[in-house]
Amino acid sequence: MTDDSPTPYPDVNALIGELSASMRPILDGHFLAMYLDGSLASGAFNADSDVDFIVVSDVDVAGELFDALQAMHDRINQMDNPWAIQLEGFYISRQAIRRYDPAHAMHPNIERGVGERLKMVRLDQTWDVHRYILRKQGITLQGPGPATFIDPVSPAQLEQAMLVNLGGWARRLLDNPEQMQFRGYQSYIVLSLCRILYTLHNGDVVSKPAAAHWAKTSLDARWTPLIDSAWDGRHNSNCDAFPEDIQGTQEFIRFAMESGNHFFMFKKP
Repeated sequence: MTDDSPTPYPDVNALIGELSASMRPILDGHFLAMYLDGSLASGAFNADSDVDFIVVSDVDVAGELFDALQAMHDRINQMDNPWAIQLEGFYISRQAIRRYDPAHAMHPNIERGVGERLKMVRLDQTWDVHRYILRKQGITLQGPGPATFIDPVSPAQLEQAMLVNLGGWARRLLDNPEQMQFRGYQSYIVLSLCRILYTLHNGDVVSKPAAAHWAKTSLDARWTPLIDSAWDGRHNSNCDAFPEDIQGTQEFIRFAMESGNHFFMFKKP
């Protein structure tokens, strides 16, 4: 790979180049570094992936800086590039990326999708998972390596972050099953639960394909059809989820939450 071609995908490289060239003048002297993470960094990138990035600055992005970046993302979202609507990323200050601080948790975020806009989001303890992945395998586009800014994340921190995910995100899904209507998100839920369970068992974080393989070989075989269907569902994200998969996903959530409760009780001093 080269600075001009950080990934094997020309359209992705063109998008990253446009993002970098447009973002740097806005942040001006506040810019410190830019990274790729997610599936591009893990080697699991495919046609159904998103383009995950992190930009580190020496100040919190707000006010006029936020407005200018939001306008920039509005323009990029309209680019004639198949990946233009697949950007997902954060603008994080040097202080906020070093360690998770609930008192310093509001930061700009862009998510994939047509018409998505830059917005302020509140990070929770699951941010430790993102920090861990970025520190371990993030691709440096500009600036020093991720370990320069990110403190080590321990297995105990990862486990706690996953338990928070189960107690928050997963529990809310049980209360709002209509969110599983489309195969794209229903599949995402199943594969994300595989990653959560992998971390609780192994104290590490792996890609969705690796977690799905582990789950199929390590968990009860009754989950294998649901996991296989979830992987296929990534390619049909806008189709309605199968009723049996919605039911199976709800059962898988309950299983994961029970596993989390057992893990907590086992680890509790």
